[in-house]
Amino acid sequence: MSVQERAEGTRTGNANRSSEPTGSSKPARTRRRTSGPGFTIITGLSGAGRSEAARCLEDLGFFVVDNLPPSLLSKMAELASRPGGPGKVAIVLDVRGGVFFGELSRALAELDELNIPYRILYLEASDQDLVNRYEATRRRHPLAPADRVVEGIRKERLMMESLRGDADLIIDTSGLTPHELRDRIREAFADTAPDVGLAVSLISFGYKYGAPRDADLVIDCRFLPNPHWVDDLRPLPGTDERVVRYVRGQQTYREFMRRLRALLGFMVPGFIAEGKSYLTIAVGCTGGRHRSVVIADDLARFFRDKGLSASVDYRDLDR
Repeated sequence: MSVQERAEGTRTGNANRSSEPTGSSKPARTRRRTSGPGFTIITGLSGAGRSEAARCLEDLGFFVVDNLPPSLLSKMAELASRPGGPGKVAIVLDVRGGVFFGELSRALAELDELNIPYRILYLEASDQDLVNRYEATRRRHPLAPADRVVEGIRKERLMMESLRGDADLIIDTSGLTPHELRDRIREAFADTAPDVGLAVSLISFGYKYGAPRDADLVIDCRFLPNPHWVDDLRPLPGTDERVVRYVRGQQTYREFMRRLRALLGFMVPGFIAEGKSYLTIAVGCTGGRHRSVVIADDLARFFRDKGLSASVDYRDLDR
């Protein structure tokens, strides 16, 4: 499944509104532009997966704006086209936009006038799947605040019918898991097929200065022998070869790293399967200058050997 880019020509509004097969791309129908921002409109039925699609596109490098009034689309295009602006923009539009939603056709016409290519991703699901999702989350449907969910779904289908007809890509999420939906989105929108599903950031730190608040995993290595108590090693950083040899030379360290690599080797495929794009691992010792630095470097090497991107931040090395 892929999104077919629009070829040269002028978008014809509501032409060719017949329903497309699920997950299929519609014929190209607007002029293309070789430079400047491109826009993706994420829309569809409430509960069909718009938020998941938006998060996936954000991971693919899109600048994502949720529930932007259609009248501001052209303004966003102008901002995005300025030097330093985002190259790819995705806008989430839905019935929460109220009266603004009726302005969408005019807003898209403005994008055509500005010669800005755009495509519409429309997400839908069966009534039963949507009802089940609302029951699971105990949320109210935006068009049925005091009515049955199924009635809100019916109203929304009617309201969105014309926009569905203009969609470049329709994905039926009935029966799809979030992971499967992300795979469909990546296949359609990634510039190149991703060969790396996870970027790892490693942070060495000292507990005396506080642990990083944004870490997914925190590893405490204060139980290992501390080079700080070796007079010749105390003033040296953990990147110095003499400190590295001392830390790695401990039997406790070797056994610890063997078990830690086995644990991470087991966990990482699960993170990737769930669609996680970034993993932050913080490694802490007392001062953040010796043991945590050596471990962070060794873990970075471990991840890179597995073909993953890994960066290291020695947060407290110079304290």
